[in-house]
Amino acid sequence: MPDFLYRAKTASGKNTQGTISAASHREALALLTQQALFPLEVRDQSVSRFKIPFSIEFKRRIKAEVIADALTQLADLLANGVPMLESLRILADQTVDKRLSAVMGEIRDAVENGASLDDAIAEHSDVFSPLTVNMVRAGMEGAFLEEALERIAAFMRKQNELRGKVTSAMTYPAMLMIVGCLVAIFLIVVIVPMFETFFNRLERSGAGLPLVTIILLAISEVLTRFGLIILVGIAASVLAIRQWLSSETGSYVLDTVKLRLPIAGPIFHESAISRFCRVLGTLLRNGVPILRSLEISSASAGNKLLEKAIQDSAENISAGNLLSQPLADSELVPDQVMAMIKVAEESNTLDEVLVKISDRMDKKIERRLDMMVRLIEPIMLLTIGAVVMFVIAGVLLPVVDLNSAIE
Repeated sequence: MPDFLYRAKTASGKNTQGTISAASHREALALLTQQALFPLEVRDQSVSRFKIPFSIEFKRRIKAEVIADALTQLADLLANGVPMLESLRILADQTVDKRLSAVMGEIRDAVENGASLDDAIAEHSDVFSPLTVNMVRAGMEGAFLEEALERIAAFMRKQNELRGKVTSAMTYPAMLMIVGCLVAIFLIVVIVPMFETFFNRLERSGAGLPLVTIILLAISEVLTRFGLIILVGIAASVLAIRQWLSSETGSYVLDTVKLRLPIAGPIFHESAISRFCRVLGTLLRNGVPILRSLEISSASAGNKLLEKAIQDSAENISAGNLLSQPLADSELVPDQVMAMIKVAEESNTLDEVLVKISDRMDKKIERRLDMMVRLIEPIMLLTIGAVVMFVIAGVLLPVVDLNSAIE
């Protein structure tokens, strides 16, 4: 008989947790109810949540494509007349991803015990985004759940496709940078010390060393003696910087810097606006209230400056004004986009126009990415070549000077 982990509230309102043995999830819920406990979470202890000591949990991330496929399948099942509980059971049984299978099983159990689908999905915020939860909720309230599920899946695939293009575009430059660094370190740490005895002999003979060679030897000595300490220091610095960047101040500074970068800045800027427009347009199209849509889309923009401008827009709408005015005042949204938003507000087609804006900006981002990669590749090759030439010059110049002195 499997053991179930549970979190529950007592009759007095206190939180409690523990394990209970039961033949099924439903029986575990019934046993807890008999004990005058109100279950908050009940899950099979054998489900894939890998635990290590000190109660630290590692949960494997589910790919967006896998979640999109599951939502599409759920929409197809419901559209063909399959009952909700049976559809969720089929998904739980047939989903290849083990963690998503377990999550769908828990959602089915929650729905079977009286929870609505949106509330059951909201319990798994590490899997389903607020966008998904709110669109499912709007679909249930407006009786177009199947269409809402299909739109969520299409949105997730679009975002995943763009993310894949960015990753693909940056793979080659990243590999060049890694290989270049490894080659430079190998030359400086392994090859240069082989010539150190020769260089010392030249110095003792009264022949001076070129400045390039002196710098090269100094770098080689530092890396050889203190390489491990430097590596630890870099790792500690990276962790400290990441910790600071996760703070409100750090993330705000980072987003400000990202927008001002010479080549990548426009890409970061347009990506944030594209995400905001797509999320807001998708939510409005599915009947989510404007204020709630702005709250979700501001968080999904991925930029603190734009997020603040969107939040100011929400306050403006609460006061009975238009969305476009505070966005225009922020100077973060291009004039062309602002003009389209203003016209869309007047014609009451904001949801359609926002999605079209996002589609156009995504195409523009792809072109900018292609151009950036074309610029980065020769820059990386030139940088690697310069480092290699620096090492070669540092090694060969003393030899050339010695030959000149002999002649």
